[in-house]
This record gives sequence, C-alpha cells and structure tokens, in this order.
Amino acid sequence: MPSSPIDLSSQPLSAWNGPLGLPDFGRIEVADFAPVFDAALAAHEAEIAAIADRADAPTIENTLAALELSGDALDRVSSIFWCLAGAHTNDEIQKLEREISPRMARHYSRIVMNESLFRRIDTLYSKRGSLQLDKETARVLEKTWKRFVRGGAKLDARGKARLAEINEQLAELGARFGQNVLADESKWALFLDEGDLAGLPASLKNAMAEAAESRGQPGRYAVTLSRSIAEPFLSFSARRDLRETVLEAFIRRGENEGDSNNTEIVRRTLQLRAEKARLLGYDSYAAYKLDDTMAKTPDAVMQLLEPVWTKAREKAAADEKELQRIAAAEGHNHPIAAWDWRYYAEKLRAERFAFDDGALEPYLALENVIAAAFDVAGRLFGLSFEEQKGVAAWHEDVRVFTVKNEDGSERGVFLADYFNRPSKRSGAWMSALQSGYRLGGGEKPIIYNVMNFAKPPKGKPALLSVDDARTLFHEFGHALHGLLSDVTWPSIAGTSVARDFVELPSQLYEHWFTTHQVLSKHARHVETGEPMPAELLEKMRAARNFNSGFATVEFTASALVDMAYHARPDAPEDPLRFEAETLQRLQKPAAIPMRHRTPHFLHIFSGEGYSAGYYSYLWSEVLDADAFRAFEEAGDPFDPETAEKLRRYIYSAGGSADPEELYTAFRGRLPSPDAMMRKKGLV
Repeated sequence: MPSSPIDLSSQPLSAWNGPLGLPDFGRIEVADFAPVFDAALAAHEAEIAAIADRADAPTIENTLAALELSGDALDRVSSIFWCLAGAHTNDEIQKLEREISPRMARHYSRIVMNESLFRRIDTLYSKRGSLQLDKETARVLEKTWKRFVRGGAKLDARGKARLAEINEQLAELGARFGQNVLADESKWALFLDEGDLAGLPASLKNAMAEAAESRGQPGRYAVTLSRSIAEPFLSFSARRDLRETVLEAFIRRGENEGDSNNTEIVRRTLQLRAEKARLLGYDSYAAYKLDDTMAKTPDAVMQLLEPVWTKAREKAAADEKELQRIAAAEGHNHPIAAWDWRYYAEKLRAERFAFDDGALEPYLALENVIAAAFDVAGRLFGLSFEEQKGVAAWHEDVRVFTVKNEDGSERGVFLADYFNRPSKRSGAWMSALQSGYRLGGGEKPIIYNVMNFAKPPKGKPALLSVDDARTLFHEFGHALHGLLSDVTWPSIAGTSVARDFVELPSQLYEHWFTTHQVLSKHARHVETGEPMPAELLEKMRAARNFNSGFATVEFTASALVDMAYHARPDAPEDPLRFEAETLQRLQKPAAIPMRHRTPHFLHIFSGEGYSAGYYSYLWSEVLDADAFRAFEEAGDPFDPETAEKLRRYIYSAGGSADPEELYTAFRGRLPSPDAMMRKKGLV
C-alpha cells in the first residue's frame, strides 16, 4: 500500500503546536524526518516555480517578499533536524544527515540558478534607484542579487551544472567530517582509579566520576575528549605520562586509522573549494569568501594576523622560560612539551597571583553564571528570563526560558543545553529554531545555546572554570543577537550578518562577566553563599591576561593555517604536510599546539561557515575591545545611553546595513587594533 501523503499543516515537524510556540518534541519521531523533508522540499519547489513563472512584472511584493517567505515548512523541519544532528544525534540521524546535506545543497543551487527567478530579481535590482525603497529593503534586494550571482546565476549551463555538483559534494563531505570527529570524541575515554588523580581538584574528579559512570564504569574516573574535562586535566594532573596520553588523543581526533580518518575528506574539500572559486571568477577561495565581509581581501586579513602573531610568539617565548624555570626547580629538566604547558602555567599563575584557576570554581557555579548573564541582559536591554519547568525539548537536560521585554511583553523563547554527552558534537554554539522578523505577520525568535560543560554527579552543582564562564557569556551574547532582532526581512534577521561581524555581540558580552558589578553580586561560594573575597576577585581581574601568549598563539596558528589553505589558487595535494610546513615557516612554538588541528577543525571543514573565516574572532575582537571602551569612557559598564545605542545599532540591527556603517553609528568611528592588543596584554 502506498503511504499517505504528508500533511505539512499538521505534521509535528512542520506545524509547531507545542508549548510557547515550540515544536511538540514529544510527538517527533526520527523516522518522520525523511518523508517530511520530501514533502517540504516539493512544497518549496512549487512555491519557487510559482514566483519564477509569474507573467506579470516583478515587484518587491510578488518576487522579493514572496521569495523571503517561501519554504516555511522546509525551514521548520530543517531547524529541528540540524539541532538534533549537532546536539543529540544517533546512527539514524547521521545516516540521514549524509543523505540530506547534499540534497539540500542541490535544492538551493537550483533556486539561485533558476533563470526565470534570477531574471525577476535582476530586473528589480537594475531599476532599484527608481523604486523608492526604504533602506532595509534596498539592502535586502542588493544582498539577494549578490547571493544569486555568487551562487552561479550568471554562469553558463555547463558552469551551473558543475557548481551544483561541487556544492553537493562539499555538503556531503562536511557532514562526514563532523561525524568522524564526533565518532573519535565519543568512543575515546581514559579510565583511571583514585591513585591516578594526583593534583586534580574535587570538581574535576566529580565530573570524571560522572563521565565514567555514564560510560558503564561506576566507581572509576574517566578523562574524555570534551574540553571541559581534557583541558582541566592537562592543567592539574601531576601525572606527566597521563597528560601526554590525553593530549595525544585530543590532537589526533579525525586523524586516527579507520573509517573516522578525515585526511582524504580535507584534501578533496580543498580541491573542490579551489575549483568553485575559479568557476566564479575569483583568484582563490579566500578571495571568494572574503568578498562579502568587512575584511574584503586576504591581504587585509593578513595585515591583522601577522603583527598579532609576532607579538604573541614573543610573549609566549618569555612565558616558556618561566615555565622551564619552575619545572627545573621541581627537578624536571626536560624541555617544556605540549602536555606540560598548561600544568606549569597553573603553577606560574599561583606564584604570580597567589591562586590557581581551581580556587575560583566554587564561586562559579553554573546557576550563578546563568543568573549573571541574565542579569546583564536585564540591566543593559531590559530583558527578563523565566524558566518554564516541564516543557519538553530535544533532551531532558535542555532548559526552556520565556523572554520578556521591559514592559512585560513577550520577546521570544530561549533554550539552553549545557552539559556534554556522547550524542553531542564538541564545542559551544548558538542557533535558532526560528528567527525574529516582521514580514508577513512576523515571527518571534526561538533561540538556543549548546555547551559541553562537564556534568556533575546527581545532587552536586556544576562548577565552571573561568574559561567555561566566559564561554557561557560568549554564546549568550550570540543568543541576545538573535533575541533582540528588530528587522522586517527574514534574511537579515538576528545573526545574519557578515562572518567577521557576527562575533562582535558575543565577544563584547564577555566583558561584562569580569566587571566588579557582576562578580561582586554573582560570584558566590557554592556552599556558603559568601561572595568571592575582594582580594581573590582582584587577583582574578589582575590575572586576566595571564598566559595570553599561549592562548593567542594557539588561536592565531589555526587562523593562519586556515588562510594558508584557502588563499592559494589551488589545493595542496597533502594537506597535513602543508599544515606542518606552514607551521614550520611561521616558527610556531613546539610546546603550543594549534587550537584546532586540520583533521578536527570543525569550524572550517564541517560546512563552509567559517572556512577562510576563522580569523573573524580576532577581527571581531578588535571591534569588541573598542566597543567596550565606550562604556569605560562613560564611566559605567551599564550606562543607559550607551546601552541603547548598542542595542539599536549592534544587537537589534541584524544585517540591515553594512557592518562598518552600523559600527560607526554606535561608536562614531571605526577602531584600530590597538585596544585589542592592549586587552590581550600583547603590548
């Protein structure tokens, strides 16, 4: 018997009837994704055909607005699927991901290469000066036209066919790359006993005990490849042999023998990206990607990265001598190795500032840091957050909050998924189940954050490191960028901005975490409720730039390798050898690994989002250091006038104007890198 046709108006994946406007996750079945994708793709194709084949003259309403509002069912099923693919996957979802990724790429290639549709867009664009468009609509029309051109709309038939093939293959490769990294992360664990835990703080032991129990070995302790466990272990374990084992496993993710090896995927990805750039008339893939950013060119990126790299290497070299001194004083005369740096850096921190990172954790309980992030949003933007117990999401750990404006009106919904688990890919990110916009009746934003903090044993609080707390503030800054969206058009809503501008709201938000007003209120001892002692608080603030040479080298090395791969006209035949040669040419310190080695560099190989764009964190750091100076100059980190400008021009504006224009409207000028270099302690 043939299966019944899918009714997209009632199917839970495309018609969201859960509480608060959410999907009804209790009714979602993984087996439903494939047929609903089939129906939603067909529905979107019909909508596109109806727009493209109209006989009347194109208008903003019948072409641009219709295009923007098309594909609602596909957007809905896609947003749920990609959420699960990252945050709570399984074999069935991964299999479908490998199938649907190239299919979606093919679908969207057909749209931008639809000659009749592009002709209508091109007609509107050619007479845009006479259409009396408002500024936002003019911006959307321009971006839409450029998206079609950059997607191959002006290629001949042969070029279009080849570009569609490339996009399809890249999508498939990106899905496989991410799944391979997750496979390596989820299957590796180092199980230890009490005698192996010398030097580890109690909070880390608790997290390792929970990790071991969840992997079927209660009573033992597991080091996993989650950063929230691996990095603290490298910082505190007195067992040099175990530190070496853990770091070796961490840096070899995606490079192990077997089906999860990503080497060939990287090689083929780089080849296809270089070919794609040539097809579209660019000198390199980096030139293609950067054409639509603030930086504009690879040369502009290198003008930022190279001086930072020089200063970071100098700072790291000075720090390495200090680490070597401490190691020698303890009777260890071996050169500082990559698995030694964090360990001896903690000892150097204790020597210089009379505390280690572990001393701060009792004051940084997860609940306190969440409350701090919400408090800052309230003081800056008038937002309030109320947790809704019993509302189901994609996993039992996910927490759901309603978000309200200062006047009590509904702003949107925020979901937070904080803890690491084997079904979740590593890292931390923000995304949207639904963006906020006004066109066609509009939608309210439904935004989520995903983290990978170590889950404590039942009944114990989750304690965060300073880096974890900053990560929470960072991703919540992205969430606010989505929640505060105040635009008409969906395609420029929330975080739909240039890649090297999108990190500004997130990195800027980190600054409030270390303000006296926030720490004195929210950094309270998990057991006694006492505030962090003023002396410890000041030591923490004084140590803000401690080990900045290490942190900047590991990040900038990854950004430079990303640019080296993509700024050349062709692809290296052996990417891992090219990585090694690039790092040798750059004279990277041997004791500092890259933040992301090529085989597990999800930012640039699991999709095209940050490819030739990892530099954007540093580019945005130039902006965020200067932006926070505006509050310092006002004498108040919560200055109302500055906060209102920040909301209007940065957090609420989406992609409604050129990033340089938006930043200048907020700050009065564009920044120089000086504030960023001072912030990092590099000058």
